[in-house]
Amino acid sequence: MDLGIRGKRAVVCAGSKGLGRGCAEALAEAGVDLVLNARGAEALEATAAEIAAKYGVSVTPVAADITTPEGRAKVLAAAGEVDILVTNAGGPPPGLWSDWDRDDFIAALDANMLAPIAMMQALMPGMMARGWGRVVNITSQSVRAPIPALGLSNAARSGLTGFVAGTARQVAPKGVIINNMLPGIHDTDRATSLDGGVSKAQGISPEAARAKRITTIPAGRYGDAGDFGAMCAFLCSQKAGFIVGQNIMLDGGQNNISI
Repeated sequence: MDLGIRGKRAVVCAGSKGLGRGCAEALAEAGVDLVLNARGAEALEATAAEIAAKYGVSVTPVAADITTPEGRAKVLAAAGEVDILVTNAGGPPPGLWSDWDRDDFIAALDANMLAPIAMMQALMPGMMARGWGRVVNITSQSVRAPIPALGLSNAARSGLTGFVAGTARQVAPKGVIINNMLPGIHDTDRATSLDGGVSKAQGISPEAARAKRITTIPAGRYGDAGDFGAMCAFLCSQKAGFIVGQNIMLDGGQNNISI
């Protein structure tokens, strides 16, 4: 399918690996030039070179911490006029409600709520002026099905969801479409970390922890970053102009939620 976005320009945050890279690769395959951000310069530059060579698009790597004002300023300075924004940041650590203090919550909000909002506020005015834009926020299944051990993520990402719910309806008349993608467990470093936590807490091997989690997923496997990226690219396409302010769950059927 021709997504109609060849020649567009996208910023993809946390795009050197995992779900962010899946989105970057799918957009590149559709002919989109990329400004690719991540914190680690070495992995980022390697990913940028691989994507540029494979898909023949321009890829500008910007090593910066997108959760800080300084990092966002660095990315925005390199970005120029942007048509597509994919926000993404690593989730805060798991724990118990009693483990966290105010600083923990502020850090979670900065990374998973305020940073995406700041990027939208910086880039959407230009999209609106040009009459076209796409924003996809990578959040979490915990927005619709809160996970007990991920209270920090539940709180911060739900705040972003609330912001998007109103904002998406305000900017859609100007041709700017915002949606959220809610990943369940995918085969990424985050899954490895979470399985490691279960392994330690339950005294089982990481492999056993993974196998145990897979039994809760009707699809019978962890998600694939390539599949995730394909949905992201579709939401960024010309075909998605009537999908506004939605929270799209990609969890292999793990959460039985009817609405």
